[in-house]
Amino acid sequence: MKIKKKQIQDESNFNSPLGDGGLPVYHTPALLNETIDGLNIKANGVYVDVTFGGGGHSREVLKRLGENGKLLGFDQDEDAVKNLLNDPRFIFVRSNFRFLTNFLRYHNIEKVDGILADLGVSSHHFDEAERGFSFRFDGALDMRMNTRSPLTAAVLLNTYSEEQLADVFYLYGELHNSRKIAKTIVNARINAPFDRIFPFIEVLKPFFGREKEKKDMARVFQALRIEVNKEMAVLKSLLEQSLKVLNPGGRLVVLTYHSLEDRLVKNFIRSGNFEGKIEKDFYGNILSPLKAINSKVIIADEAEIDRNPRARSAKLRIAELKVS
Repeated sequence: MKIKKKQIQDESNFNSPLGDGGLPVYHTPALLNETIDGLNIKANGVYVDVTFGGGGHSREVLKRLGENGKLLGFDQDEDAVKNLLNDPRFIFVRSNFRFLTNFLRYHNIEKVDGILADLGVSSHHFDEAERGFSFRFDGALDMRMNTRSPLTAAVLLNTYSEEQLADVFYLYGELHNSRKIAKTIVNARINAPFDRIFPFIEVLKPFFGREKEKKDMARVFQALRIEVNKEMAVLKSLLEQSLKVLNPGGRLVVLTYHSLEDRLVKNFIRSGNFEGKIEKDFYGNILSPLKAINSKVIIADEAEIDRNPRARSAKLRIAELKVS
């Protein structure tokens, strides 16, 4: 598998933007205006922000909604509760968005006019050492978005077989030396089970040259995070559910931050399946339930990247459910 340049978030660029008083903000959304514009918001429509986080997207959606509009915000992270919005049009759901259909039904909502998903890890998560998302700090090997989940990065590293670990690093980090890394981890944990980040990094250092150490370490941490949170399976579930819950003409707006996610979203929008297998009707028209609104992926310009370095990896795709 060929590794494409810039497909992995480079954590060396992750300097958190500062808010009032010089303190790091919870999260600065990338491509905020483009994302909200992509929803094509109707004043009295029903929308879902499946990655509520710091509430940045949700605040902008509410600004464009009328008094009869409605917005549901999903987030499985208990820290997101601190950012709840005091607005009668807003409903917060503390759950993973793979349960989207269930919670819409619970709130007596059959269809929605737009779904927004910002799949990036928030600044808050990278900056909190004990959440374990960053290799900059000697925090716990955690990496859970949902702290109620029993699977942490430490549990994964200490219990997965050598083959399972190799698959995780190859599939989700696209590391060509995944088998050697896995073998070293399995041998090292016999004497000292992994629980902290820095000792884990020391075990990995012999595999990475100094000039690429940060990028390669980012791949390792990305792979672990994806597996801990089952991110690819959850994304697939969201995309499939979107076809069931969107109104005809409703929008699906997705921000991705690495090529594995972006490839899934691109294929699904284009073909209606994750493999990108194109089927055509008798007249040669592509049979997909979605219509791409932006034929070319939307990325941040240099001005935004200067303000928010984490926007460098963001890719925005917008689709509309076709009217049958």
